[in-house]
Formats: sequence, structure tokens, C-alpha cells
Amino acid sequence: MFKLKLPAEADRLALVRSVVQRALENVGCSKEKSQNIVIAINEACMNIIIHAYKDGEEGEFELELSRTDSGLCFRLTDQAPPIELESVKSRDLDDIRPGGLGIHFIKEIMDEFIIGHLEGNKGNYMEMLIKLD
Repeated sequence: MFKLKLPAEADRLALVRSVVQRALENVGCSKEKSQNIVIAINEACMNIIIHAYKDGEEGEFELELSRTDSGLCFRLTDQAPPIELESVKSRDLDDIRPGGLGIHFIKEIMDEFIIGHLEGNKGNYMEMLIKLD
């Protein structure tokens, strides 16, 4: 459906949200479901910007949206050093402080959430699947 390649910079998230929102409208996704999906994708992109490229390191990420038999697949990739997969988890909701809930929101909103390393450890990927009614 589409593929975006962008610098890993927070000021690019408005474009990501807009493109995702338009794509969801085109497939007939409800307004409420669309808003939730946009939140999940925004959080996933922000995680790449903050955690994959550390200490101001410049980099890019790619967002690809494709149709599946039952819905949509959002795939994010970066070329950052491989992350420790075990470190990607939701924090305890009783731990009240700003930030750190992105993975929780993603897992609550999306039907499937998969992370891994690109072939040859040349980056990381996140796949988020959502079923459409």
C-alpha cells in the first residue's frame, strides 16, 4: 500500500501520522480504530527515534504498510545496532512516571506485535498486525 523512508527525527512523526490516517481511511477503518492505530504507530516510531539511535546518532527508519488476508501489516525497520530483544517489554503500570508505556499501548491496540533483527544483524524490525472487520 505504501512505503516511507524518513530520517529518525521526532519532527517527522506528524507526516507519519497523517499518511497512516489517510491509508486507514482508504481501507474503511472506523475513526476510533484508526485513532488507536495511529497512536500505536507513532509510539513505535518514537521508540526507534529514542532507543535505536542513541546519543544523537543520525539514522533513518522505514515504515511499510501492506494488506494481509485478514487486515493490515505495519512493518518498521531501521539500520541501528541490534537491540537486546529481551529489553523490549512493557513496564509495570503501577510504576507511575512519564514515558515508557509505548510498548504497552502497541500491544493493547494491535493484534500482533513481533520484533527481531534484520538479516545479518543490519538493523531491527517491528511488525504490527491489525485485523479489520
